[in-house]
Amino acid sequence: MFTLLVNHPGALRSAFKPPVDLNAGRAFAAGLLDVEGDMEAAVDEMFHAIQQPSAKALLRLTMLLRRLPPAPLPALREARLSGKLHSIERDRAAIGFHYDQPVAFYRTFLDRDLVYSCAYFDRDVTTLDEAQRAKIDYSLRKLRLQPGERLLDIGCGWGALVVRAAQEFGAYVLGVTLSERQLEEGRRRIRHAGVEERARVERWDYRELPAMTFDKIVSIGMFEHVGREKLPEYFGAANRLLKSGGLFLNHGIGIANEYATMREGKSTGFVGRFIFPDGELVNVSDALQFAERAGFEVRDVENLREHYMRTLRAWVSNLEHNRQAAIAAASEQSYRAWRLYMAGSAQGFRTGRMGLFQSLLAKPDKDGAVDLPATRRDLYN
Repeated sequence: MFTLLVNHPGALRSAFKPPVDLNAGRAFAAGLLDVEGDMEAAVDEMFHAIQQPSAKALLRLTMLLRRLPPAPLPALREARLSGKLHSIERDRAAIGFHYDQPVAFYRTFLDRDLVYSCAYFDRDVTTLDEAQRAKIDYSLRKLRLQPGERLLDIGCGWGALVVRAAQEFGAYVLGVTLSERQLEEGRRRIRHAGVEERARVERWDYRELPAMTFDKIVSIGMFEHVGREKLPEYFGAANRLLKSGGLFLNHGIGIANEYATMREGKSTGFVGRFIFPDGELVNVSDALQFAERAGFEVRDVENLREHYMRTLRAWVSNLEHNRQAAIAAASEQSYRAWRLYMAGSAQGFRTGRMGLFQSLLAKPDKDGAVDLPATRRDLYN
């Protein structure tokens, strides 16, 4: 249950003027509208309300809204990027816009290890901390990561997987990120864990990586930032950096075919302006075709969308519980925008508009061999 609060006489006029997918979010971020109670349910109602209204209903709504006074908006933190789409410079700016909020802000809703991606609620896992640790371990088990192997983490966040892979799996790990604050925090955590000899983090784009060879590659939650047109380059870079017979685990959000056709998966409206500028989702079948064209063999695909729904609900609950701390760390607008986007994302995973796909890709050697056991049984021992 939820209650919609209208905090200004012109709030609805501001929220429902075209483009609604942007202006409704603006009105909420500005505090003209608010929601008490279940934010996800409120997003669900809004989503269904704006889906292809009839011409008659749209005309009546427009006439009613014109009777309301205008509601001036305060200055809002919106992304207005320049330069060539998905150039390295523009991607740095896009990543910085989202991830360079103060680390203290992310601590108000993430787990203790600051893992900002889908958790894995395995059997007997009850807390978000446990579920994120389970996700990291499950991902590294899928890679069959062994002591002494060289692992590349593309889009390493604040370094949780880098530290875990070095500390508990005995690997030599390089993590790369475009975020300056993630770089600083990742390096701090490596020092704190005492794994400097096995782990490091650099501020590099995947296209900037020098000539190296890795036994295994992992990318968790970065795929959504690549852009459809850059996917051949993304998978090509991963293939070039991976040894023959090696494995690449790509963990990313995919969009259902219906919505990919309608909206091309691009982050537009509220999400594109306030949260993930230049983000883009593709459906999993297209993503795997790009991977195969780059020379990968698809060995395993798993959809964890219910796990992401549960993760996002935990994040929203944490953020709401820590509201004052989140505002103090970032701003009222950031608190409101993140609450809306995470609740909306939970709704998307619940309804199947989006999925979370872990795709295990192999680079067969010249004889067709890959570094995998004959069954998946080892993942569950």
